[in-house]
Amino acid sequence: MDTVVERQLALPEPDFALNLFGTNDKNIKMIEDRLDVKITARNDELHIAGFESRADIAVDILNKLMVIAKSGDNITEQNVRYLLELTEEERFSNENILLDEICVTYRGKPIKSKTLGQKKYVEAMRKTPIVFGIGPAGTGKTFLAVALAVMAFRKKLVSRIILTRPAVEAGERLGFLPGDLQNKVDPYLRPLYDALYQIMGPETYHSNLEKGIIEVAPLAYMRGRTLDDSFIILDEAQNTTPEQMKMFLTRMGIGSRMVITGDITQIDLPGGRSGLNEARRILKNVDGVSFVYLTERDVVRHELVQRIIKAYDNDSKGRGL
Repeated sequence: MDTVVERQLALPEPDFALNLFGTNDKNIKMIEDRLDVKITARNDELHIAGFESRADIAVDILNKLMVIAKSGDNITEQNVRYLLELTEEERFSNENILLDEICVTYRGKPIKSKTLGQKKYVEAMRKTPIVFGIGPAGTGKTFLAVALAVMAFRKKLVSRIILTRPAVEAGERLGFLPGDLQNKVDPYLRPLYDALYQIMGPETYHSNLEKGIIEVAPLAYMRGRTLDDSFIILDEAQNTTPEQMKMFLTRMGIGSRMVITGDITQIDLPGGRSGLNEARRILKNVDGVSFVYLTERDVVRHELVQRIIKAYDNDSKGRGL
């Protein structure tokens, strides 16, 4: 029978309580509400009261949050929510601490994986020449890939960063848009620009762009090329045709790495025949190619994004899609 207990947890520093509790104690209230425990701070200790099994889970979560705090990060509601969800899936163990630093932005802010799915994605990109990151919006697929590309460039593992995505649609019909070719494709490449700006900083980005070290271009520009010594990212890959996907993958040259990101629930192609889906089927057993699947649990945007994705997923399943 589960008995009521009180556990104590030492706080390494007084300031840790402020970080742990969050604004208006939101972080602690989330743990209390989900686990039906009571958490209070007394001097240099946290006291956790509740049924034994739930109090022990709360202690485990608090310990992991303190590891995050010790690394210098602010604890967010998303950190707390994710750890609580892991307990429900019985995937909660000491090896799941989410402190995998990838690189540092030009402002000195560390970029880290924030979920177990993101951690697996980052590990795959470090170890495998070609990685497919597949999952819904907000899971960090593109941003983490750009972070790994910048890290590889800074460590001189590659000499160029190439980012590409299908422009407008699979047929890349740009003629109806105003402006020259650069004006036409810029809106569709903006997410890639934004990620590079945030990590490298505008000045370094523009300098490397002028030198040809960074290339951001529509997928059509990849045709007929061999890309050596490069970190190449294909974004929005669900909107490539099978022919375009094969064309892109066969551009890989010596010393290069590729990351292909996409969301198979957001296919805009006429007829829905996606090169990303074809690649999943054809390449699933090819050595040197990894597929990492992210879910709504890996969403690091507003918590409503998780709920929206889950609602759409449930609706699709209910209609047998």
